[in-house]
Amino acid sequence: MPGAPNRPPPKDPEVPSAPTVPEPPERQALRRLAPSRIALRLDQWKGAPNADLLTPFEKAEAAYLAGDYTAALQALDQLSIRFAEPRWPTLPEPFRRLRVAIPPPMPPHWDPEHGMAVPEKESRKARRVADDQLALARATVAWATAHGTDLSAFSPRVEESAVILESEGLVPGFYERLDALWLAVRDQVAPPKGAAPARAAAASVPEEVSEA
Repeated sequence: MPGAPNRPPPKDPEVPSAPTVPEPPERQALRRLAPSRIALRLDQWKGAPNADLLTPFEKAEAAYLAGDYTAALQALDQLSIRFAEPRWPTLPEPFRRLRVAIPPPMPPHWDPEHGMAVPEKESRKARRVADDQLALARATVAWATAHGTDLSAFSPRVEESAVILESEGLVPGFYERLDALWLAVRDQVAPPKGAAPARAAAASVPEEVSEA
């Protein structure tokens, strides 16, 4: 089929399977909203991301502040679709992981997860999300340092999370350390702003001077 790969994709490295623990929607939204704030402040946007990107982000922010975490996640889904559109500059790693995943067309049996039981699929997905969170956390601290916001105190906690993930899996302590960073991002990093609306120049009308 056109556009399809001519060989099966390489298999993901084996990851330890662990039961997934349901995460509250508030934390799910936080873990996507905070790194999206950084992604929209990357230098490639020249300080003014397009309104098509900014609008779903602002909707997600407003819903999060209102406690409507379902609406926040829906707006973040819209943002992830926008991020994947080819009209934008490509997001650098690891922020491109905030884009919606669009796998290439392939026969079902080429999918490494084809035929897996649902619990195993969910476990692998949760591990991929955890790996993405670690990468985003490290990149966020690096970006903040380069842009005048000191988040370096969180670096040891991020690395502690990495050790926990490898040794214990997705236990509560893994996300506790990362969530502290995401909360700090919301407190210390200003949200992105769009371009200022163009203001029409007021037409200057010379005043008539009446002769006495």
